[in-house]
Amino acid sequence: MILEMIWHTNTSLIQTQSPPEHPYFCQAYDFMIAWLHGKEEFTLHTSGSTGTPKDILIRRSQLTSSALMTGAALDVQKGTRALVCLNIGYIAGIMMLVRGMELGWELSIIEPSSNPLLNFEEPDFDFVAMVPLQLSTCLSDEMTGIEVNNLGKILLGGAPVGIHLQKQIDLLTVPVYQSYGMTETVSHVALRKLNGSAGENDYNVLPGITFGLDERGCLFFSGAVTNEEKIQTNDLAKITSENTFTWLGRADNVINSGGVKIILDKVDEVVAEVLYDSGYENNFFSWFAADEKLGQKLILIIQKSEENIAVELLLDEIRKRISTYETPKHVYFVKEFIKTPTDKIDKRRTAFEIFKKISDKSSKP
Repeated sequence: MILEMIWHTNTSLIQTQSPPEHPYFCQAYDFMIAWLHGKEEFTLHTSGSTGTPKDILIRRSQLTSSALMTGAALDVQKGTRALVCLNIGYIAGIMMLVRGMELGWELSIIEPSSNPLLNFEEPDFDFVAMVPLQLSTCLSDEMTGIEVNNLGKILLGGAPVGIHLQKQIDLLTVPVYQSYGMTETVSHVALRKLNGSAGENDYNVLPGITFGLDERGCLFFSGAVTNEEKIQTNDLAKITSENTFTWLGRADNVINSGGVKIILDKVDEVVAEVLYDSGYENNFFSWFAADEKLGQKLILIIQKSEENIAVELLLDEIRKRISTYETPKHVYFVKEFIKTPTDKIDKRRTAFEIFKKISDKSSKP
């Protein structure tokens, strides 16, 4: 075990610990000490993955309510051994610290990395929160793949779970949950179980949360975690019962192509299935380009791999599973995707760089 890369603490221990020398652990220490001293308000940063990054002020009561709600929903109470491997500069990581203090957890904190289990010889935890990329990397690494079943319960958030990862999750014996939430709702307000006999397609809204749809069909939430304020989202959904909903996609991921509205998230689901069935594991996303006739033209952006992808065969297979309107009109390949500070794909910037390179080439004599 690489001891200097792991910081262990809890609410009792931290009161006798000296501030860690490691800057990242010191950041966690400062937040936890401020919490234990009763600080009432905290400035949190949004990631910028769905809009312009911004700072928002969150009250202590909201953070406490969220922690208690998670503890009850996932049955992770006092004594839980938790791995903190998400960035504590953002809500997902901060909430792991708050849960640790409010619920009496034993915390093992490490700096964020694509494979957090490499920090441990024999990881043995009761609970961990990850982004899908981290879980995928852990499962794909021969050194850590077998250790994932020692993580107790796994909470995923921050990005959709792709079909390849879902197939891997289906084989796990530990329960895996996908969360729905954002900084403004102080982490998740809904959960769905991804594996086992109780695997679900719909999200279950947590007790104490009021939700509904606006005139666009987009979700809104309110409750103690929002300080009873109504938080309006851009997420299109279908309400399936008094406490469940199906997520359809983001309203700002809807394009108008020749008068036809296309939900890009729906296209992504079909493309993911086609790539998986074709034996490809490339990262990708659907997007749009300006077009004189259509206004917005549907395109597909795929991360390059050593293996060449037969584009026409790929598009033909997509066309068999979705309408012609929802079939990408062009495929672009890029070496790397541009990422946000929380390691999500920055689709807008990635697409912008593609179009900029095309424009620069065409303008050269």
